[in-house]
Amino acid sequence: MSTASPAPPRATPEPPARARRRIGSRIGWTLLVMAVAVFVVIPVAEVTAGALNPTPDVWARLWSTVLPGMIGSTLALMAGVTVGTLVLGAGLAWLVTVHSFPGSGVFRWLLVLPLAMPAYVLGFVFLAIFDAPGPVQTGLRTVFGADVWFPDVRSLPAAALVLSLSLYPYVYLLVRAALLEQAPATFEAARTLGASRGRAAIRVVLPLARPSLAAGLALVLMETLTDFATVSYFNVQTVSVGVYQVWKGQFDRAAATELAGLVLLFAVAVIAAERLLRGRARYHQKGGRGRGLATVRLTGARRWLATGACVAVLAAAFGLPALQLLWWSGADLLSGAAKLLNPRYAGYATNSLVIGAIAAVSCAVIGLLIAHSTRMTGGRITTIAAQATTVGYAIPGVVVAIGVLIAFAHLDTGLEAIGVPGGTGLLVTGSVIGIIYAYVVRFLALSYHSIDASFTKVSPAMTASALSLGASPARVLGKVHLPLVRTGVVTALVLVTIDALKELPIVLLLRPFGFDTLAVWTYQLASESRWESAALPALTIVAVALVPVVLLIGKDRRGLEGAR
Repeated sequence: MSTASPAPPRATPEPPARARRRIGSRIGWTLLVMAVAVFVVIPVAEVTAGALNPTPDVWARLWSTVLPGMIGSTLALMAGVTVGTLVLGAGLAWLVTVHSFPGSGVFRWLLVLPLAMPAYVLGFVFLAIFDAPGPVQTGLRTVFGADVWFPDVRSLPAAALVLSLSLYPYVYLLVRAALLEQAPATFEAARTLGASRGRAAIRVVLPLARPSLAAGLALVLMETLTDFATVSYFNVQTVSVGVYQVWKGQFDRAAATELAGLVLLFAVAVIAAERLLRGRARYHQKGGRGRGLATVRLTGARRWLATGACVAVLAAAFGLPALQLLWWSGADLLSGAAKLLNPRYAGYATNSLVIGAIAAVSCAVIGLLIAHSTRMTGGRITTIAAQATTVGYAIPGVVVAIGVLIAFAHLDTGLEAIGVPGGTGLLVTGSVIGIIYAYVVRFLALSYHSIDASFTKVSPAMTASALSLGASPARVLGKVHLPLVRTGVVTALVLVTIDALKELPIVLLLRPFGFDTLAVWTYQLASESRWESAALPALTIVAVALVPVVLLIGKDRRGLEGAR
């Protein structure tokens, strides 16, 4: 005789008032993310609007004077840096990942150090050593006479070399990670079919690593587009240099805006090319998670050539420039607090740290709210808006700065129209609000992705449980999410502070009169060939920038070696 099982208890319907509050709260969080997206997109939209409404007279004047040369120099520089970073980054990643030679285990991590050496610092050290008054050419003239030939240092190839040495770690890190994640079966199959190691690497390994290679090169080209300090040292007239010269030298807003639109077009082309390289073909490997390719021990002269190549690149990109900065700064460092507390140095350092800290806290708070909002709503609109908030990191800094200038000029005009005292220029030249705004637009992606990565470790069931117990989304943020993602928040604070400290184009274009940072001071002194005076602020930037690089090395070492 069977007995009927009791009916399951019915779920208690949610009270209508609570349901309305929950729906209203969800809409509120969605609107918050959409507002941040608009906040970030406005500067880019301002430049885009200017580019879509060109002024024929402006373009005719630019085309008849400097524009063809600027476009040609920009394309040539991008091509040179692409080749340089591809050879250095991918070549060194292949060398240290699949080969064993003296020092290979150490070089795997040390080759990341040039990330802490900004290109505008490496550039002026390079000029101080190799330019005509420098020790290299002076020594050659002493030995071989005054007419000894030496290649022109202030040239496009030299600028491409410096940028390649400074930026190759972007390609190196991503390609090395891709190599460590690959399964060896396909490579070994190609070898058993008679392919040499080089041919197997080109036909099998390179296609599998192509997405990582494309992403690394895209980052490199974005940094190349946003740079104008380094290239200006070497007398290379790129479009980014033209934007700064037209805005600051000629005060021609229309021409500067439309040139910034051209820089934006280059950036869009880079992004499209990266997507094309990723998306036109699909390469997959069977066998689950890769354990990396088998390591080959080099013998004979090849082992020492490999060690020498790593030493040469590391010395040129970081070791020798750092030693030169230490040598120049020796007297300042030996003088101790008397020099470091000098009002000028202390003031510029304070400016750098204050705006960096404000930008970091702003980005961390906004990034936390965005990541939390996507968990609370889970809607497509919120997800799209959250992705839109990261667009600033893919836009060159000079474009962001010009967009902020235009947006704030419109806001100043509006304030003047409603009778706010101060007149036009209140926001642009009267405070550092413009710099903070541009920093948030530029670096919010760093903060959001760091915090979002921590959110992936938070179980959705935990969030759902808190909500089912009646906790409001704000209470879930404070009591559940924030304690669990604090590591991501701290990482975001560190990364944004360091990038803000190194940032140059945004500060140069937006700074109020009399407001300087360590980066601006370094650039101004180096532009005047005052190498020794520029050493101390440059060394400060490098020393602080080493912090996230060292953290990255530790994380990379634990993560990538664990993949083996």
